[in-house]
Amino acid sequence: MNKTELIDHIASEADISKASAARALDAFVDAVTTTLKNGDTVTLVGFGSFAVSTRAARTGRNPRTGEELKIKEARLPKFRPGKSLKDAVN
Repeated sequence: MNKTELIDHIASEADISKASAARALDAFVDAVTTTLKNGDTVTLVGFGSFAVSTRAARTGRNPRTGEELKIKEARLPKFRPGKSLKDAVN
């Protein structure tokens, strides 16, 4: 499912226009993005949690030359599914 299909689904399930569904989806994505940028988590009980984790700096290797590279520390968004979502999928 891509973004357009998701907007269509939201619009039909919530009985709202596609424009309203698109604005709602964009607002949700913006809220999650802003919250994660601030280092907080977003928890939707039963669905899951969005959080930021930190990947430590490490030494990598260039596959072509074999030269060692220093890879910087990185902050990554993570999603942990909730119990209801796990149960629905299984």
